[in-house]
Amino acid sequence: MSAVPAARVPLRIDFVSDVVCSWCAIGLAALEQALARLPDNVDVEFHVRPFELNPQMAPEGEDITEHLQRKYGMSAEQLAAARANIAARGAEVGFTFGERQRIWNTFDAHRLLHWAGIAGRQLELKRALLQAYHGDGENVSDHATLVRIASGVGLDGGRAAALLASGEYADEVRTEEQFFIRSGINSVPAVIIDQQHLISGGQPVEVFERALGEIVAGKGGQDISGTA
Repeated sequence: MSAVPAARVPLRIDFVSDVVCSWCAIGLAALEQALARLPDNVDVEFHVRPFELNPQMAPEGEDITEHLQRKYGMSAEQLAAARANIAARGAEVGFTFGERQRIWNTFDAHRLLHWAGIAGRQLELKRALLQAYHGDGENVSDHATLVRIASGVGLDGGRAAALLASGEYADEVRTEEQFFIRSGINSVPAVIIDQQHLISGGQPVEVFERALGEIVAGKGGQDISGTA
């Protein structure tokens, strides 16, 4: 007798994050590694959702060291320790942090990500934006830079430029941002599974894997928790 194929198990992921959030870069890399360990019969529906750490930031951005020290009241020593910790955690999941001199407004990047979701390239663009800022120190508020990054993941550069030059998808992004704020999300990354389970922070791969395994098992799938 031939084996009965395993039933398909749907799994929705909403990844609420900001492009200039270091822990979001770590969290996405860890989450993707955990998702890769799921059984083959799990069908993942992945959505990148907007959150702005600094929605009032001016277009010219700010010096990142001054910004972090002012916003979090950190001393130079505390900031250096935090950066070392972030670099080490990034290395654990294969993400290399580079030099970042400034921090930028990310609203236009979120508008571009919203469109990329419609065009079927959202996760690819999210990865590229995180690499551009955290890895390469690029200005992710600059329209020419955003168009180049979008083109690099297979999106239409002309369409991206026209979108950025207009106010397209501004209302949609603000509506999504307000929805998650009203839902109690006040820090990122926030990983929402099946619109009901929340995992906060840039957790290690094993934490994501355990949580995903338990949820999949509860839906009738194979439990992969604790296998790492």
